Amino acid sequence: MRFENSYIPYGAYWSTPFCKWQGSLSTLNSVHVAAQAARKAFAERDLSPETFDAIVLGMTVPQKSTLYGGPWLAAMVGAEGITGTMVAQACATGARALASAAAEIETTGDHTVLAVTADRCSNGPHIYYPNPAGPGGTGEKEDVVMDSFGNDPWARNSMLQTAENVASEAGITREEQDALTLRRYEQYQDALADDRAFQKRYMLTPFELKDARGKRTIASVETDEGVFETTAEGLAKLRPVMPDGTVTFGSQTHPADGNSGVVLTTRDKARSLSRGGDVEVQLLSYGQGRANKGFMAKATVPAAQAALDAAGLAIGDMKAVKTHNPFAVNDLYLAKELGIDADGFNNYGSSLIYGHPQGPTGMRLIIELIEELALAGGGHGLFTGCAAGDTAGAVVVKVG
Repeated sequence: MRFENSYIPYGAYWSTPFCKWQGSLSTLNSVHVAAQAARKAFAERDLSPETFDAIVLGMTVPQKSTLYGGPWLAAMVGAEGITGTMVAQACATGARALASAAAEIETTGDHTVLAVTADRCSNGPHIYYPNPAGPGGTGEKEDVVMDSFGNDPWARNSMLQTAENVASEAGITREEQDALTLRRYEQYQDALADDRAFQKRYMLTPFELKDARGKRTIASVETDEGVFETTAEGLAKLRPVMPDGTVTFGSQTHPADGNSGVVLTTRDKARSLSRGGDVEVQLLSYGQGRANKGFMAKATVPAAQAALDAAGLAIGDMKAVKTHNPFAVNDLYLAKELGIDADGFNNYGSSLIYGHPQGPTGMRLIIELIEELALAGGGHGLFTGCAAGDTAGAVVVKVG
């Protein structure tokens, strides 16, 4: 999917800190939190709700009243006259939400679209599905978050098993995973340098979390919650999670809560809304891919190649690469297949270290990709990340 007329005003994007499982963002509806974050971002970035012609909301974990997701969120941020779609494509939701917003711009010509991703892995719903034909009329139940992590209904394995499958097939060792995990932790420290200067380029910090009525402050979140201090010695002491496996709790991500937002529009409007003078950000393409059953980490490669092909570019044209890497295995496999240095991408952090709230994960990584390219003086960048069902999504951006 190639885009010709879709631009992101420089600075017209944001993310809350990502918060650990059962942490500061665990009790409020994510749509409420997203509205609070958007209003704060609008004020800080001088954006008016009247600017928007449509909204795209990306969510993967159902919460109360999310049938009304997009229109409800639009109304809460002051854009009561607009509507739009809701996107759920597992862990590729962030990339897909941007693609959906860009598709609207490409087909309507002059729209400005607000794309928001919001998820809460904490306190996921426990769903009961009625089944009058069941034994005694009993139905079926599902713990949406935990059961989804543990069982792919098609491949019949957990997400962790997919990482072990790829590690075994590709010959990726425990030692390689530990070394890369430590490298990713060191890269994240660069984002915290100088009082978190890099993160403050886009992150809403401090983020004052209000109650459901928007009246009382119930938490103030300064930075990501749940990041584990990582050392070579500490990683070496951890046992693999699966018997005879290679993946430990150290070399995989943790579930989290959070949300992100990005404004997309035409080139001329992007210039008028930009905070960065002559910095221009163009969304060039979206690609997706699927690996063989039970090998989720492999899907990032065909997705990346699809996005690169749509943009008419090669991996060697990329100045920066960011990935959603729920397992260190993902990056080691990607590097091997694309012929790039695993230590050389995911500068300033990745989901392996700061957590994975699903929908917002990819969007935050794309925001960080934009900022890394801006600091480097511009260039092309690739994001790719795996998703449930042995799939992946990818985008290519240009910053100039």
